[in-house]
Amino acid sequence: MPIPTVAPELVAKAKAELDAHLRDIVAWHFSPETGCPYWLDWAAKNFDPRKEVTKTEDLLKFGHFADESLRDLQPEVWVPAAFKGKPYNIFETGGTTGMPKQRIGWNDYKVDYSEFSEKISDAHFPRGGAWLMMGPTGPRRLRLAIEHLANVRGSSCYFIDLDPRFVKKLITNKQYDVAKQYMTHVVDQATLILKNRKVTGLFTTPKLLEAIAEKVNLWDAGIRGVFCGGTSMKPQEVRFIVEELLENRIGFYPTYGNTLMGLAASVPLQPEDNFSVTYYAPQPRAVLRVVNPDKTDETAAYDSWGRAELTTLTKEFFMPRFLERDEVIRRAPRPPYAWDGVGDVRPFGAMTKTIVEGVY
Repeated sequence: MPIPTVAPELVAKAKAELDAHLRDIVAWHFSPETGCPYWLDWAAKNFDPRKEVTKTEDLLKFGHFADESLRDLQPEVWVPAAFKGKPYNIFETGGTTGMPKQRIGWNDYKVDYSEFSEKISDAHFPRGGAWLMMGPTGPRRLRLAIEHLANVRGSSCYFIDLDPRFVKKLITNKQYDVAKQYMTHVVDQATLILKNRKVTGLFTTPKLLEAIAEKVNLWDAGIRGVFCGGTSMKPQEVRFIVEELLENRIGFYPTYGNTLMGLAASVPLQPEDNFSVTYYAPQPRAVLRVVNPDKTDETAAYDSWGRAELTTLTKEFFMPRFLERDEVIRRAPRPPYAWDGVGDVRPFGAMTKTIVEGVY
C-alpha cells in the first residue's frame, strides 16, 4: 500500500496551532514578568519579538541561535522570572572536550516523554514490566527521561552507564583496543542483567544492540520492545536490526532526539519505506526544519537532503533556529503527524568527511 498522506486542512490546522503556540511562548520569554535575563537582554539590544514574531516564518528574524552561550554563560541567565527560586535540573548536551553545553529545566522532560508514552504499544512494552537502558546517565537528560517514561507505564528501569565522551576520545586518539574493552565492559553488564532479571524493554544504540545480540537471544531473554537512538541508521542497518537482531517479532522504535529538542518519534515502517526511518518532532514544543546548508533561510525541497534546524518552544526554554549537527531528508507530513518529518538522519558532512560516533 502507498505511504499515507495528510489532508491539507489538517496541515493548515497544525500550522495555525503552531503559530498560536509560538506567540504564547514569545510573549512569555520576552515579558519582564515571566522572561529570563538572556532573552530580555537580547531584546533590549535587538528588537521586541512580541511585536515582530507572530508566525513561524518570522523566526527568520532571529538568525541562528548561538549555542556556545550554553557553554559560556552561567545557568542563571536562562531562568524565567516565573521559575525564579525553584531549583532546576542541569543537563549536559554534546561535546567531547572542554566545558560542556548545558540546558537547565524543571518538567519539560516529563512532558516530552509522557506524550511519547502514548505512541508505544503495550504488546512491545508491557505495562508493569521492567526495562533496561544502556546509555549515558550522569548529567544527561536521557537518564531521568527514560526512567520517567518507564514509570508512566507502571514500569521500573535498570541502568548501565555509558560515557560517550570517553569513548569518542579513545577513538579520536586511535586507542581502539581500549575502546573495545570499554564496549565489552558495558555489554557484559547488560547481559548479566538480562540473564538474572526479567526485562521486557530495552533502550540502547545500534552498535550495542548488535553486541548484546551476539551474546544472548533477545526474544528468549524476554525482550519484546527495543528503543534505538543516539546515532544515524542507514536503511541497510535498519533492515539488519529488524530482520536479524529482532527476528521480525520484537517491536522496533527508532528515536531521534537530544537535550535541546526532546524526543522525535518515528512512524512505523511499512514495505514502501524500504527500511528508511522518518521522525517527527514533538510539535509545537519543538519544530524541525530542513534547510539548504548554504542558504539556511531557504527550506529544502521534499525528499531532498538538507541540514536540520531546531526551534524549541516551551516555557522553560526558548531556542530559535539552532543548526543541528545532522543532515536529513525532508519528508512530507504522515499520519498522525500533520507537519514535516526528517528521514535518514546522519552526521552533517558524513558524505565528505570521517565522523566519530563511537558506540553510538
